[in-house]
Amino acid sequence: MSSKSSSSTIALNKRARFEYHLEERIEAGIALEGWEVKALRAGRIQFGESYVLLKNGEAFLFGCLLTPLPSASTHVKPDPMRNRRLLLHRRELDRLIGMVERKGHTLVPTAMYWKKGKVKVEIALAKGKKEHDKRRAQKDRDWERQKGRLLRQS
Repeated sequence: MSSKSSSSTIALNKRARFEYHLEERIEAGIALEGWEVKALRAGRIQFGESYVLLKNGEAFLFGCLLTPLPSASTHVKPDPMRNRRLLLHRRELDRLIGMVERKGHTLVPTAMYWKKGKVKVEIALAKGKKEHDKRRAQKDRDWERQKGRLLRQS
């Protein structure tokens, strides 16, 4: 067991900030199998294409690829693209279901990290950006980069 700080980042979904207006962030636990935890410790995760769906009053993480280690178990057949259940309180789930169904929000996973030895997923209530918003964000980012270069040169 490593003696790192109480929370350390496993994966970030950087595309989420570009594709969506992120409004509210919620921390959720995630139900994992043993081989998945080992794969996370080894950093074998692809998180960028994942999304959260609400089904039958529960939240699930779809599209998250966890590549199993070659030393995974012999009697377990790992499924790297399995849908993983997110662990939230009933009140939080009910509120999220209301926001998604009535107000047109979507749930996007933004980060995965360790917290007190447990894996947590940060999900955000988000609204999709229009194409012109994405172009403006790209233009602003390019201008900030160029401004930094100009200030460094002078």
